[in-house]
Amino acid sequence: MARESFFKNRIRSIGYAFKGLFLLIATESSIQIQLVIALLITGAGFYFQISNTEWIVQMLAIGMVMGVEGANTAIEKLSDYVQPKNDPKIGLIKDVSAGAVMIVSIAASIVGLIIYLPKII
Repeated sequence: MARESFFKNRIRSIGYAFKGLFLLIATESSIQIQLVIALLITGAGFYFQISNTEWIVQMLAIGMVMGVEGANTAIEKLSDYVQPKNDPKIGLIKDVSAGAVMIVSIAASIVGLIIYLPKII
């Protein structure tokens, strides 16, 4: 049995990742909302000419929110697959996962306020 080269395997993995990204954007309203917010905030960055450091922090905040939102979606889908019926333990898992999204969303909002509030005022 011939093994695939490391390079071919990595290319295939990247393809799966893009497929997952496009499925997430196409099917999940929470990610669609986050994407719109990310585009608006990115536009604000250009409008207010934020510094390189502010860009870095902003992009990390956007990436964290969208990444954790994607993981939350995966956890919810897996939970529904494992236990399609209402189950308090699965509900707890979903709530904790949603709580993780809330934590990074609050942190990202604070980052946004720190960057943009002085520029707006």
